[in-house]
Amino acid sequence: MPKYKRILLKLSGESLMGDKNFGMDSAVISQYAREIKSVTDLGVEVALVIGGGNIYRGMNEAETGIERAHGDYMGMLATVINGMALQAGLEKTGLFTRLQSAIKMEQIAEPYIRRRAIRHLEKGRVVIFGAGTGNPYFTTDTAGSLRAIEINADVILKGTRVDGVYTADPEKDPTATKYDEVTYQECLTKNLRIMDMTAFTLCMENNLPIIVFDMNQTGNLKKLVEGEKIGTLIH
Repeated sequence: MPKYKRILLKLSGESLMGDKNFGMDSAVISQYAREIKSVTDLGVEVALVIGGGNIYRGMNEAETGIERAHGDYMGMLATVINGMALQAGLEKTGLFTRLQSAIKMEQIAEPYIRRRAIRHLEKGRVVIFGAGTGNPYFTTDTAGSLRAIEINADVILKGTRVDGVYTADPEKDPTATKYDEVTYQECLTKNLRIMDMTAFTLCMENNLPIIVFDMNQTGNLKKLVEGEKIGTLIH
């Protein structure tokens, strides 16, 4: 029996790059699609939010000359491109999917409608939420938290390149140690950068657990939903 009935999987756009410096790696998309299929086969309902950093990263205005709100909209469009790529990968494995966009673009995505999203999940479709929250100044982490709460997900699974939350950046500091579990409050006092504050506060106020784990390790997602202790649990 899976531990979770409905999950929201949050992926960064950068994770789709694989070893590339830009864009997306079809091998990574295929791997992610297989991982997601392995949990839907258990009867778990899966919603997805993906970032856009592999295509457009809101660089600061001083460098680009693009004002923040304008740049954020560009980033939202990038998340829709990633969503479409992931959608194609998932459908190749035989899954049924729906892409819902917070910005209307009828030709390629349904508009985001909460009740419709829940209905798709109940029917076993993987729902991908694109275009963030539809508003500038909000990250895709915030979109992930917001959508997870709206669809009554049991947990947010934040797939990253590292296997959990550390006392410091493990890629820079060899003495960094990993937390197996940590409370919301500890994250705030120790200033652990798991998500931006808006996203994090939403989870904290709505008592939604977050698990940070290594998405690139084959089988991790399935082990997680089956209740194995993988990554770091924030609750």
